[in-house]
Amino acid sequence: MATAKTTTDESDVGILCYISQLPGFRGILKQRYSDFIVNEVDNDGNVVHLTSLEVPAQLAEASEEGENKVSNQIGKSYASEIEAFRSLAGDSDGERFEAFLTQFTAGSEESNNISPILLSPDSDKAHRTAMHNFFKEKFKFLVTDTVDGPDASSKCIRVRLNPGGHNNGGRNSKKRKDRSGKPFDSRGSYHWPEHLGKFLRFHLYKENKDTQEAIGLIGKMLGIQPRSFGFAGTKDKRSVSTQRVTVFRQHASRLAALNDRLIGIKVGNFCHVKEGLVLGQLLGNRFTVTLRGVIADSETTIKGSADSLGRHGFINYFGLQRFGSGSVPTHLIGAALLRGEWKSAASMILDPREGDILLLILRLCREDVVRKAREYYRESNDIEGTLRQLPRHLIAERAILQCMKKCPGNYLLALKAIPRTLRMMYVHSYQSYLWNHAASVRVQKYGIDRVVVGDLVYCKGDDTARETSGFNSECEDHSCDDMYDCSNLDETSGTYVPEWKNTPVKAVTAEDISSGNYTIDDVILPMPGSRVSYPTNDIAKVYHDLSKKDAINLAESVHSVKEFSITSMTGSYRRVFQKPMDFEWELLSYTDGIPLAETDFDRIAKVKSKSLFKEEEQANGDENKNPSDCMGPPASFQNNIHVSTDYNETEGEREVGRAEVESLCNSNSQEAQMALKLSFTLPASSYATMAIRELLKTSTSVAFHKTLNQ
Repeated sequence: MATAKTTTDESDVGILCYISQLPGFRGILKQRYSDFIVNEVDNDGNVVHLTSLEVPAQLAEASEEGENKVSNQIGKSYASEIEAFRSLAGDSDGERFEAFLTQFTAGSEESNNISPILLSPDSDKAHRTAMHNFFKEKFKFLVTDTVDGPDASSKCIRVRLNPGGHNNGGRNSKKRKDRSGKPFDSRGSYHWPEHLGKFLRFHLYKENKDTQEAIGLIGKMLGIQPRSFGFAGTKDKRSVSTQRVTVFRQHASRLAALNDRLIGIKVGNFCHVKEGLVLGQLLGNRFTVTLRGVIADSETTIKGSADSLGRHGFINYFGLQRFGSGSVPTHLIGAALLRGEWKSAASMILDPREGDILLLILRLCREDVVRKAREYYRESNDIEGTLRQLPRHLIAERAILQCMKKCPGNYLLALKAIPRTLRMMYVHSYQSYLWNHAASVRVQKYGIDRVVVGDLVYCKGDDTARETSGFNSECEDHSCDDMYDCSNLDETSGTYVPEWKNTPVKAVTAEDISSGNYTIDDVILPMPGSRVSYPTNDIAKVYHDLSKKDAINLAESVHSVKEFSITSMTGSYRRVFQKPMDFEWELLSYTDGIPLAETDFDRIAKVKSKSLFKEEEQANGDENKNPSDCMGPPASFQNNIHVSTDYNETEGEREVGRAEVESLCNSNSQEAQMALKLSFTLPASSYATMAIRELLKTSTSVAFHKTLNQ
């Protein structure tokens, strides 16, 4: 059985082979997060860009219409309702509520900042229910929830303004109550114009932040929970990325107003749609990757490798991101879950890790809060104390501890408390571990240039011999209502997205090979599950031998918990070889401090700069000044230019002195270096880092590329 290491190497998770035999060369991956730009590609094949931060006029008018309706409701007299509340709640709460309500009816501009009130302790659940229903019926612009009272047996009702007129009702409103103590789950504006789609779709631009982190911050600023948002796929944290996001019943003006306060995040390109986004609703991603510090024996080597990548592609491995950045790879946790070892799985998530010491070193001896919190829990078993120390981005750890606080010793229940899409990532990671090893053996045994008997392929035309069905999910129940911590997910998607839905699959025969119907590009391998077929050649043995070493039977489950059972998953298929689409590359010469790729926000800033320059030129009559001469960004963008010293929790790196907009007129002359800039499109769930690995013939691990910076 596998054991945890300080760091995870590519060989540990089956990443072993290359397609080409060409020599590699030196190049630094993600020296800056702006060296890795990701733009989502929607289902219509459009590359998603942030091109505008402004709210379209028609959406602004709709927002004003909705706000006026709420204002009219807040501004009316509620004398009769207050008296009815006094009869229900008593004089003391009646007076407190009347004073609270007066702050809104007075039309205060600061009404959004008015603190909520707590009503008197009430141990009668039926009475509290009547109170909640009273507010839902009489005061739709307010929301209520129940919180702990002054003693263990009492509860108090909390009352506050619902930002934007949000409605607290709706499906599963009780289940949607936030663990962090948020008073309600905002499901959107109650007064919604009938002619508008119920979902606001916008383009989310982010720098060095994962999707969950960005959405969580936006939700917090709007007063709504992350589950009100939808998106098609996660993007790598250490990158600059643009993707589509939807949010239920929100006005564009509210989100646009956040742009002045957000750092490293921008929202724009607003429109209303009828349906929200869910995971998997994308064709793929467009990558712009810049490799800095390129050194090779000759430019011919670089050009030959780049041309080979474009022609032949790469082995479609699941990259290291799939297996987490900690010393306990996620596939080991997944294996424990498949074996039904609930306590062991929980311990792997909670216990101190050897890798935390490495993180401490990479932090330049900065205090390692995570490591100390883990050690504190192991030594003290103090759940409350540990929760106070654990950062909030450690969603899985916090969910387990919060559940164990209520149900000590129930490790299965604690594991189920982890948001569904995150806890399923552990099992999916184990599937990926098996797939990677099978792909490597397939290349080692049969090569990369021909189909062999027993290979699996998607059927073509009327060819249905020995076929089975393909599936478009790994699990029977693939709902994605829960959000998850994306820091350990891949650079493209939080779920597997097969290329064809319900396409028949078959094993290649000798007749197929002689007819030439299938090529090496058609070869696929299964993600283990109950409804997949395995190759009829020796590659099938790889799956069963590896899983047997981990005491896992792919055909039987040792427990009855379906979501952690390999036999309850349908499985899916994945191409062994992947070619980058619309592949372009160029060699560049640079000195440190010069951006080598233009981001969406750079383009917006450039347009804004030119516009402001023209206005100043017209006002000052200065016709001699060239807007391209060392001109800094406009004043309205100054707040967005910042030096990042944030520690990257995911990758254990620290980037010091990084300004996303830098002067091109730096007087410090430095020795020129070479960079390779690549642009290409990959289908969802394919890893750009694996394409880069094929090019460089070196590891894509963070630890390795960090050594290249030294």
